Amino acid sequence: MQLITSYTVRFSDCDPLGHLNNARYIDYMLNAREDHLKQFFNITLSEYHKQGLAWVTHSHNIRYLRPVFYNEIVCIESRLIELGESHVLVELLMFDEKQENLKAIMWTNFTSVDIKTGRRKDHPAFFMEFAATMKVADVDIHAGLQERIKTLRNPVQ
Repeated sequence: MQLITSYTVRFSDCDPLGHLNNARYIDYMLNAREDHLKQFFNITLSEYHKQGLAWVTHSHNIRYLRPVFYNEIVCIESRLIELGESHVLVELLMFDEKQENLKAIMWTNFTSVDIKTGRRKDHPAFFMEFAATMKVADVDIHAGLQERIKTLRNPVQ
């Protein structure tokens, strides 16, 4: 299942030249992931929070490949590419409206934390079982982000 949504780039998110501000790419992508969880899996982060589950961003690895402009429609796809005992690695892809040109790619590593202590915490079994159904297997994480970009730009026919 492809998790994709479209967004229109807002004026307030752009620099004086009409380009999407670099920091706003991250916001758009993280908002898309949250929207995807709700839209496709009926999951809200607040529901997990009530169960004592939360995640903090450990790291972002982002590449800006093509400019995004004011009022442009972008499509953002999110995918779970790695599932660990206490972390998840999510890939976020930003394309143009026709999904022909890759604008940006981001790998974000989220660490599971205990909401009471703020310390790292292993995922509970019910989460691991569910997340395993979302994980995709076609991304070679060990090859790195640059190789992933090459694969996305030149897919094998």
